[in-house]
Amino acid sequence: MAGPLEGLRIIEFAGIGPAPFAAMMLADHGAEVITIDRPSVLNRHGLSGRMDPRDALMRSRKSIVLDIKKPEALGIATRLCAGAAGIIEGYRPGVMERLGLGPDALLAENPALVYGRMTGWGQYGPFAQAAGHDINYIALSGILSTVARKGEKPLAPVNYLGDFAGGGMMLAFAMVSALLGVQRGLPGQVIDCAMTDGAALIGAMTYSHLAMGLHSGTAGENLIDGGAPFYDVYACSDAKYIALGAIEPQFYAQFRALAGIDDDAQFDGQFIQSRWPELKALLTAVFLTKTRDAWCALLEATDACFAPVLSLCEAPLHPHNIARATFVEVGGAIQPAPAPRYSLSTLDAPRRPPMLAADTDTLLAELGYDAESICALRADGALG
Repeated sequence: MAGPLEGLRIIEFAGIGPAPFAAMMLADHGAEVITIDRPSVLNRHGLSGRMDPRDALMRSRKSIVLDIKKPEALGIATRLCAGAAGIIEGYRPGVMERLGLGPDALLAENPALVYGRMTGWGQYGPFAQAAGHDINYIALSGILSTVARKGEKPLAPVNYLGDFAGGGMMLAFAMVSALLGVQRGLPGQVIDCAMTDGAALIGAMTYSHLAMGLHSGTAGENLIDGGAPFYDVYACSDAKYIALGAIEPQFYAQFRALAGIDDDAQFDGQFIQSRWPELKALLTAVFLTKTRDAWCALLEATDACFAPVLSLCEAPLHPHNIARATFVEVGGAIQPAPAPRYSLSTLDAPRRPPMLAADTDTLLAELGYDAESICALRADGALG
């Protein structure tokens, strides 16, 4: 069986970061994603008009370039959206309306359309029109304050939490949810996906722990934020690192047995918080006695809740990742494979990003344009 979203057409108005990630997720799972680029994108990709084949976020797409400021191109974009199940756009509030492609206009043409909007601050609110990036959105959500060592400033966790977990993944989930609603008889609707909202939701458990008294409100002194000695990253003798997550007593006992410290009373009192600094110092010294590979030989694939901290180059070569085909090669580059897996559906191998405008003529022919009309559109500049 093909991917579970096969047969759904999604129109993506080209952007950066979280919106392309959402579109990638849908494409990975079988949807036909058509990216509408503007002519200015050609300048960013050179005279060849080629998207970078190593860009995982743009894989498995079709491409058309339209100068939407021209009425003919706007008409083409509108017709594409009229025949689609959903669209994705990541512009500031009001931009699509000014282009004539706002939700009111498109839903009037296609009442079953799922209109996905991705922004940092949301479609309304005091910050709605302000610029921002991942670090700003997760800061406002409260989540950035929890990513820190005790007594140190918060650490920007790349752009995983805002752009991708709180943004792109949330939008992909919402798109599928709304599309399912359409199939069950509901009308199409607009999705207001704000990264501030999504980042806050990613922190649901932490907010719950705070309410239940299981989180102190201060970063770096709690159970799973590096405060506990049995849930932390440690350096090895070769300056590489391991990750230990032996929270449950039986897993901590397994770790101690395999590490050869089960009979040492110094390592007792796992949950006595006043002893955590002492235990952390003891474990720091223990892990410095061996190389990372030596610790792997002792602890990997056991109930010690252990893993080596692998670099981006090392991870695709690890036996577990190889066994599960967690990474694939696309366009000459190693990328994460589509996930998760299904018992019946088979996800197609990702395709490298297309040449910009590679599918223009085919898509226009589907809309009823003949070769002469396409040449006229191109001569007029509507196609970039």
